[in-house]
Amino acid sequence: MADDLSNRGPRDRSRINTSEEWELRYWTKEFGVTEEELKAAVKAVGAGAEDVRRQLKK
Repeated sequence: MADDLSNRGPRDRSRINTSEEWELRYWTKEFGVTEEELKAAVKAVGAGAEDVRRQLKK
């Protein structure tokens, strides 16, 4: 069975990996923030996507 090439998001959408450039692009677009803002939020609350989402809304 072939891979679904239309699925461009991270495999585990519950975690954010800031060391992968393509994940940075995905998550900055998803949250509407800069790379610096995303990295600061991950550093503050960890890599959980929902935790980062809450942090960025503050």
